Amino acid sequence: MDIGGTKMVAGVVDATGRILSAARVATPPSDDGEIIFAALAAVIGQARSSTAVTPAICGVGCGGPMGAGGETVSPLNIRGWREFPLRSRLAEVAGMSVVVDNDAKALALGEGWLGAAQGVSDYLAMVVSTGVGGGIVLDGRLLEGSHDNAGHIGHVVVEPDGRPCACGAYGCLEAETSGPSIAAATGHPASEAPDTVRRRTGTMVGRAVASVANLLDLELAVVAGSVALGFGTVFFEAAQEEIELRCRLEFSRSTRIVPAGLGADGPLIGAAAVGRRSVLTEEA
Repeated sequence: MDIGGTKMVAGVVDATGRILSAARVATPPSDDGEIIFAALAAVIGQARSSTAVTPAICGVGCGGPMGAGGETVSPLNIRGWREFPLRSRLAEVAGMSVVVDNDAKALALGEGWLGAAQGVSDYLAMVVSTGVGGGIVLDGRLLEGSHDNAGHIGHVVVEPDGRPCACGAYGCLEAETSGPSIAAATGHPASEAPDTVRRRTGTMVGRAVASVANLLDLELAVVAGSVALGFGTVFFEAAQEEIELRCRLEFSRSTRIVPAGLGADGPLIGAAAVGRRSVLTEEA
């Protein structure tokens, strides 16, 4: 399952990463957490009824922040869920083991498994969409952090006197580059943004990536999400230019930013990768 502020997607994915069935629903813009969960439960049923395969485990990628192990989630872009007990509630509905992680960390696992980061041991994976999140793989391991929230690049400050962020700070990458933030600043949906806005968005993302690359000795950033992929070449060229301007240490000068290799399927395959990792860990 991929759970975000705009949509929720459930699917059945096999061990090779092939999507056997999928169903989606718009995330209800409600303050009632039960209304949101009811929509999620319904879409799970739709996905499972479309295939005869019985899943072995339920992997979930959800917007954060969240408590350790995804026991509770408080996505900034799902206002009806604050300390919502997602993992246990899903286990009741799904009737199987459930593993929950941040959606961008899930993307990082998926891109390393089947996407643009295959064979790479050190990289950053990002989502620039309704929200902005990230997952970091270092020395071949996904970084977790004290509360399983490592990689929250969306809250790196890129404009010290910038726009207010839902987290309470100002000038966070998410406040400057997410779809809702762009719409609020321009008065139009992000999909209608002119090239000046697309370039600025890429520049802000490149600035954050450069900081992470300089800090952690990374050479690759893989980016997904409707804003980044929708803005396309203009976005990625601006981001790369900013990285080259900011990454001046010898080890970081070769840092690249590229589109995610899994495209629109990335979030769901990433969620499957969360479940897959759990199964492989138990078998080891």
